[in-house]
Amino acid sequence: MTALPYTTVARAFRATAATFPEHDFLEVLPETATAYGIAAGTWTYARALQAVDRLVALYAAAGYGHGHRAGLLLLNRPEFLLHFLALNTLGVSAVPINADFRAVELEYLIAHSEIALVVALPSHRQALVAAAQAAGRTLVLVGPEGEGLLPAEQPIREGEPDLQSECALLYTSGTTAHPKGCLLPNEYFLYAGLWYTTIGGLCVVRPGVERMLSPLPLTHMNAMAVSTSCVILSGGCLILLDRFHPKTWWASVRAARATIIHYLGVMPALLLGAPAAASDREHTVRYGFGAGVNARHHAAFEHRFGFPLLEAWAMTETGSGAVVIANHEPRQVGSACFGRAAAAVECRVVDDEGQDVLADAPGELWVRHAGPDPQFGFFRGYLKDAAATAAAWADGWFHTGDLVRRDAAGDFRFVDRKKNIIRRSGENISAVEVESVLLQHGAVRSVGISAVPDAVRGDEVLAQVVVGEGVAGEVGLARELVEYVLARLAYYKAPGYIAFCATLPLTPTEKIQRGVLKTLGHALVSSGQCLDLRAMKKRWDA
Repeated sequence: MTALPYTTVARAFRATAATFPEHDFLEVLPETATAYGIAAGTWTYARALQAVDRLVALYAAAGYGHGHRAGLLLLNRPEFLLHFLALNTLGVSAVPINADFRAVELEYLIAHSEIALVVALPSHRQALVAAAQAAGRTLVLVGPEGEGLLPAEQPIREGEPDLQSECALLYTSGTTAHPKGCLLPNEYFLYAGLWYTTIGGLCVVRPGVERMLSPLPLTHMNAMAVSTSCVILSGGCLILLDRFHPKTWWASVRAARATIIHYLGVMPALLLGAPAAASDREHTVRYGFGAGVNARHHAAFEHRFGFPLLEAWAMTETGSGAVVIANHEPRQVGSACFGRAAAAVECRVVDDEGQDVLADAPGELWVRHAGPDPQFGFFRGYLKDAAATAAAWADGWFHTGDLVRRDAAGDFRFVDRKKNIIRRSGENISAVEVESVLLQHGAVRSVGISAVPDAVRGDEVLAQVVVGEGVAGEVGLARELVEYVLARLAYYKAPGYIAFCATLPLTPTEKIQRGVLKTLGHALVSSGQCLDLRAMKKRWDA
């Protein structure tokens, strides 16, 4: 088992701050500063440590410590990481909260996680108060500078935080109506950083040198665990954007002096859509780290912009305990290949009976860490769901729910998601969650949600709706249904397409036939037999 040099993320940060006190830790570019209404500029490790220590003193004086949980609703602002490090110093688990969450999502998260407080921007306080009241919870609301902090009501757990102490609780969409809370220990974060800084090949991380630019949200494991931990362990600088802006992306890359960029599959497609320019290769980027680039765009992007996009596979649950990444040549660019497993990762590709399939045959990917601890670097389970945790680890392997092919040389290619999950622009969407909301609308008798292809976003959400007796399925109702979802769930979960149908494909036990529903959905969109409402899906900005 790999030995980790530190026992908590905060201790790792303090060690790096002692080694590189005047190196940049965080940078806020002018564009992001304008979007957030904050000051542009850099935070050295020394400056960040000073801010963290101030917050540590506030939390400690108020009685917060090991065993508590605190929500963070701070977008991609420096305060998110400063509070995260301060809380981790004391053993408080951080619970990132998506700023796009609406009432239903906030109520569930507050009740399920049992967070004691939320550090939030003023623009979100009203929604949090209402959600806490609906959930029957008392919630301490704290401002970005620590203002409003009240004494803790629950006692601290005995003992110092260590590798197995809960560092964060990240929610990921499941196949049930509610997201699952993934319990992530300090080991998860520290190994993510160690893995990233040592995998080598085309993914070399130089100590004290790298400047990593990411538009990905800190509410996801990529930015919060992988990017942040890599930067902390290597003494690099993290430049977080408020979001991906295609028109100004390259200006941000140059302003940041970025050497590494993180991407989602939607980004290369949009960047290739812009007219070619003489400045396309005027940057210092050495490689991109991400997933989901369209096979048609992969080679074209690398040829035009002059650096490799290193495709990787992982999940919130696996962390870096079982990453597969194409960081060595030949990368099979343009074939949807995400590399082959390293020695530290064991993989199986199996059929529905759990039997290994032949080379090039599709099957579900099962993974585990090699060595005496197959769960090393992974999550520690789903909060309050021991049955789901046990099912995910049945037979001693983590069942990913992803269908892949592995060729005779060991290279993996992604096929589809076995689980009932829609992946739109990097966001995982539970079909059942969206269905449960739409079924609360009086006009809806039954509904089936499925993924349909989207050239830019990967997947889009299609709702096949059966209306109640005497209700007319028409454009006005379709728009009303989208608005109904937008008021209750994050914008990206709302249907982009709606088709009114007489019936849904059902099994003899009255369950939706998901495979048939998906096939019907593709046909409905390709033939134009549904209403295109994608323009209604707009994010809620703070």
